[in-house]
Amino acid sequence: MNNNYYASPAMERIRGRLERLYGPSAPRLLSRLAMMMGRYGLEPGPRAPLEIDERACMLIAYADSVRNPAGPSLPAMRRFLEKHVGKTVTHLHLLPFWPSSSDDGFSVKHFRTVEPRFGGWADVQALGQSYRMVFDLVLNHVSSQSGWFQDFTAGVAPGRDYFIAADPGGDFSNVVRPRSHPLFTPFATHSGVKNVWTTFSADQVDLDYSNPDVLFEMLDIVLFYAAMGARVLRLDAIAYLWKRAGTSCLNLAETHEIIRLMRDMLALAAPDVLLLSETNLPHAENMSYFGAGDEAHWIYQFSLPPLLLHALVRGTARPLAAWAEKLPAPSPGCAYLNITGTHDGIGLRPLEGLVPPSEIEGLVSHVSALGGRVSTRRTPGGSDAPYELNATWFDALGMGDAGAPDLHMARFLCAQAVLMAFKGIPAVYFNTLAAAANDHELASRTGMSRSLNRGKWLAGDLEKMLADPNSSSSRALAFHMRVLKLRGEHPAFHPDGAQKTAALSDAVLGIEREAPDGSERVLALANFGGRPELVSKAALRAHGWQGVLPSDLITGRDVSGPDGSIALGGYAAAWLREA
Repeated sequence: MNNNYYASPAMERIRGRLERLYGPSAPRLLSRLAMMMGRYGLEPGPRAPLEIDERACMLIAYADSVRNPAGPSLPAMRRFLEKHVGKTVTHLHLLPFWPSSSDDGFSVKHFRTVEPRFGGWADVQALGQSYRMVFDLVLNHVSSQSGWFQDFTAGVAPGRDYFIAADPGGDFSNVVRPRSHPLFTPFATHSGVKNVWTTFSADQVDLDYSNPDVLFEMLDIVLFYAAMGARVLRLDAIAYLWKRAGTSCLNLAETHEIIRLMRDMLALAAPDVLLLSETNLPHAENMSYFGAGDEAHWIYQFSLPPLLLHALVRGTARPLAAWAEKLPAPSPGCAYLNITGTHDGIGLRPLEGLVPPSEIEGLVSHVSALGGRVSTRRTPGGSDAPYELNATWFDALGMGDAGAPDLHMARFLCAQAVLMAFKGIPAVYFNTLAAAANDHELASRTGMSRSLNRGKWLAGDLEKMLADPNSSSSRALAFHMRVLKLRGEHPAFHPDGAQKTAALSDAVLGIEREAPDGSERVLALANFGGRPELVSKAALRAHGWQGVLPSDLITGRDVSGPDGSIALGGYAAAWLREA
């Protein structure tokens, strides 16, 4: 590559980032990066970022969410999607499909190989013919069975320098923990027992990014995934990436610098590949991963699921509305990825500062009473505190003995209607799409609380459930497909469209969405209470919403009430166009 290339603004930015990370090694590392990009044939060219509009939505699924007893699972997944989903979904997040030793794929043994039980790269790329593929970049840690870690224990280069060993008796009191187990795990090595940094589990061994060779291993994997069809890379557990003695080892400046470096590299080599940060943290910390519009393109809206659960369990729209009213518009080219249930639990840290601690405890009690579980984290004081609620989204919204199945379903669909109306891009987890119940048998077998929400289906069993129009799975799938298609027909739901929110009563949330060009406005209403509500004309007028047409876009029903009000049933949602 010529000198003009090295002097380009993007390469100058990368040079500065490498200097801040690794000092005088930066010129050598910059040349190494340029050669790496050339090796993948991803040199600067005319490729442009893919356009995102109101049709954008994501399905999150395991490679074996739909299983074929007679062969690999990815072809079974493709057949299911062709039959039941089609083009309604634009993005498919295929959760880690690499060979792994635990945590359903997040303890990666080999980063460039598809787990044979799932299929091969040809099966992944076949899905990429219909969907923009989202791959997980599991970059904080690797499996203790990985080749890199086996080299570490054997003292073989380069893996011997890829991990962090320390005396666990040292002062690590400032380190923020997402789990309750010890920070260090002892491993037998060629030179004796070493205690190695393991943030998430004894099988997930943290990498040492102070060694530039570790970063370059991951940058190489980023380019490989781009070459294999990834259009979004999910940065798993990115907040914990860089460790520095005496700090929290969370959200460090070096971590943000690495994300900016990755974005600059992709802008040069693969500008149609986006970065999605996974930072299940308090809201302000999560938001920081947008940077100044130069870090993650998308961030998960992690506060939305626990706030929605809080709203529907307590029957109040006010905390959710107060939070939503303060949401800033993302920078151009950036967006929120909105979620409810995911493959992980419902995070509680994103609720910190948004609702009183006693109400967080109330959610813990609610989910526990319905058969869910609670995962904890170790606090700086040494005690354990709730970290996430483990349950399927459908079961988390259950009502115990207090409500009939139809009311439970209404509560669930109300939450999903809010998800699909919210500013950003909606993402629906496969088990939420199918209104799955907690998988207690799987959780008992694995010993993992998260397994409650990671159940899988044999293709034939899933088809039988969906063939019954009265089953929860059939009703949930039909609702999602109908409303996602509807959303894609209305430019008011463009991710860049303006959003205005308000609590119209204690129980009713209003979300106004407006098309970026001002051509359309839609008012989404949600009643978080189990009793019918009338939204008065005065309440609508107070927010400039008196011009809504009383015909619900979702159901086609007239929702007009007396004296110009809007009538909502218990746990009902409605989308209304504004004249």
